[in-house]
Amino acid sequence: MVLALIIMTVLLTAAIAAAVSFYRKTSELRMDLTGAVMSRTEIANFLSRFASGINCEDGLDGAMHSAACYIREQIEAGSVAIYGVSGDKLTALGVCGNFPLLTNSSAGYSGTRQTLEELRNHPLSVGSGFLGKVVEGRRSVLVPLASVDNRFDNIPNGDELGSVMATPMVKDGVVCGVICAVGNRMLEGTPFSDMQYNRFRSLAPQVLMVLQLVQVYAEINRRERIDQELAFVRQFQNSLLPPAALMLGDFSVCARTTSAKEVNGDFYDMVQIDENRLLVMIGDACGKGMPACILASMTRSFARALASEFTTLSKFLRDVNYNLNRDSDDDRFITMGCCLIDRRGGLVEFGRAGHTDMIMHVHGHLRRLSPRGTALGMLPDEDAEFDTICLAVDHGSSLMLYSDGLSEALNHEREEFGAERLVNAFHVACDHRDTPSGVIDEVMAAVHEFEYEQNDDQTIVLIRRD
Repeated sequence: MVLALIIMTVLLTAAIAAAVSFYRKTSELRMDLTGAVMSRTEIANFLSRFASGINCEDGLDGAMHSAACYIREQIEAGSVAIYGVSGDKLTALGVCGNFPLLTNSSAGYSGTRQTLEELRNHPLSVGSGFLGKVVEGRRSVLVPLASVDNRFDNIPNGDELGSVMATPMVKDGVVCGVICAVGNRMLEGTPFSDMQYNRFRSLAPQVLMVLQLVQVYAEINRRERIDQELAFVRQFQNSLLPPAALMLGDFSVCARTTSAKEVNGDFYDMVQIDENRLLVMIGDACGKGMPACILASMTRSFARALASEFTTLSKFLRDVNYNLNRDSDDDRFITMGCCLIDRRGGLVEFGRAGHTDMIMHVHGHLRRLSPRGTALGMLPDEDAEFDTICLAVDHGSSLMLYSDGLSEALNHEREEFGAERLVNAFHVACDHRDTPSGVIDEVMAAVHEFEYEQNDDQTIVLIRRD
């Protein structure tokens, strides 16, 4: 009987212990769940404020202002400022409240925009001053009373700051910014409480998340703006090109250009000198993208201006070189090929400045012409020399000018298309096609079939005498 009583007592004790343990675990789970729901709700509210701020007229500044105001409300601070780290400097990103300027300025501002502008005009240094030291130390700091803390001795009106808190925002071991709160509104004139301090620190990851979103948003805006500007430049550049085909007596000229990037560093142009002569040009600026585009546009402008006073092809090339050498950087240059067509005698004079050869197809035979001449802009006028060759072009002959983006096109094995393949493609195309446009189409198709992807601007100008 006694043994049975002992067993029952042990079993009852175990049951009570199990029930207590279950209750505790259930309570802990409920608390964890409640905390998770609260945390999710809090983050949702915070992001909602962020979205509202970014949609306001202040854009990204408005988003960071909303983040600063949210923190100020949550910890009941007098004012809050958010700084970002860029190199060794701290730059204000957002502010809420009459934030005392932590600079050598003696002024205080109540307007948000004015305060933010003033803070940005006085960036802080990492490792210097109160906030600089917080960033350097990577630790949150609570100052009960700034007036008795020597770290604020050089701050104007430092005795009026009250309590100050600062917490760094750290991601992957890198400090991205710092948040500073000044003045306890919960109890005027008293230090921030431990509860406010802990709450303040817990909000830092949310602000960091917003900061990263702002940076991503700013980068998207920057890229969209660049894309819009490049689209405008591309449209403007295309509008400056002459017609792709032009006739002068029994001569016909056809041109085609495709860019490897958003804008083109190649150009072609056709300028009527008089009723009998036509100047045809092709240029290829060093490099790619916007710098090459600008240099190509400069060259085209100089060439068009000088063509109005044209005398000889050699002098024309010297004059273009003089202008480019004077107005462009030492490491910038452009190659150019020029043909002066004179329909009176079926003549074509060819000169080049560091450009590729001109290929001539005459009665089923090929000739490669390469008079001497350095790239434009490289040498001063006294050192620049340009030779020319004058040809009598028979009926049925074709002449091709091209940029090296065609001969240097690469396949999967990084092998170049090469000048020989290009010459052969031109030869075959002249035998198959009756029009300059058709010849260009076939040559371009041969290159595009060979290359893996276009890595340079490509331009062809074809002159044919029918």
